[in-house]
Amino acid sequence: MERHAKIYVAGHRGMVGSAVVRRLKASGYTNTLARTHAELDLLDQDAVFDFLAREKPEYIFLAAAKVGGIQANNTYRADFIYQNLMMEANLIHGAHLAGVQRLCFLGSSCIYPRDCPQPIREEYLLTGPLEQTNEPYAIAKIAGIKLCDSYSRQYGRQYFAVMPTNLYGPGDNYDLNNSHVLPALVRKVHEAKHRGDRELVVWGTGTPRREFLYVDDLANACVFLMERGYDGDLLNIGVGEDLTIRELAETVMAVIGFNGNIVFDSSKPDGTPRKLLSVDRIRALGWSATTKLDQGITQTYKEFSARNPVGSE
Repeated sequence: MERHAKIYVAGHRGMVGSAVVRRLKASGYTNTLARTHAELDLLDQDAVFDFLAREKPEYIFLAAAKVGGIQANNTYRADFIYQNLMMEANLIHGAHLAGVQRLCFLGSSCIYPRDCPQPIREEYLLTGPLEQTNEPYAIAKIAGIKLCDSYSRQYGRQYFAVMPTNLYGPGDNYDLNNSHVLPALVRKVHEAKHRGDRELVVWGTGTPRREFLYVDDLANACVFLMERGYDGDLLNIGVGEDLTIRELAETVMAVIGFNGNIVFDSSKPDGTPRKLLSVDRIRALGWSATTKLDQGITQTYKEFSARNPVGSE
């Protein structure tokens, strides 16, 4: 990519989009294009098509999405499938109409079957039933992958999809009603520590295994692939190792300095038993994640505590 090339980051205020913008600016890209929801409603097809036809970006990072944890995905099923389908369809087809040749679509590892062999390889897509709690969101993301593949095959576009594992980092959502497990734990532990609690209640049994990727590492991977002109199949983006929810909770507690006991609420859903991505393909291209989990959680907590000082809850 040329340093002065026009680059549109859809979803630039979200955790992933903002990390991509940080990475681009740090690398000297000077023509990053962004629009807030008030400026451009990505559900409005005409507005999206007009915007892309007028601006004609050379590169697009499609990080816009409606996201949430198990509870949000399971509760707002119609919202998750409709909004994600519409955003990606409007942006990908609009990009094609505007003559945009290069696009990176951000998916999610929940696209894979619930009971996949581990680690999960890219070719396992569509080989079994999805996890029911987030099936609508997963189907929308699968549609995005197939949109990229189809426009590349039919029209010769270079639209590719990356599937990150569970993400965390600056800009995350810490709302206990609809956040993912790691930011939810950061907030719960922070509040438990400052209330002087002796226990930490964690949803589920603590036995599911999860992999966590620092969001700035994902942004590095996306820019790495775009810079090298990647034009291939779906790519997993992860760290290649996982841990149990219990171990995750213990790590968060150690970083924040909370010494209470963990109590698991087994009436709450566990979700997928294990979700570890194979990262052989992207490692073969020369990229690997560099942020260790405790380092990433430390940075995440630094940002969270700055936004939520003691006594402000």
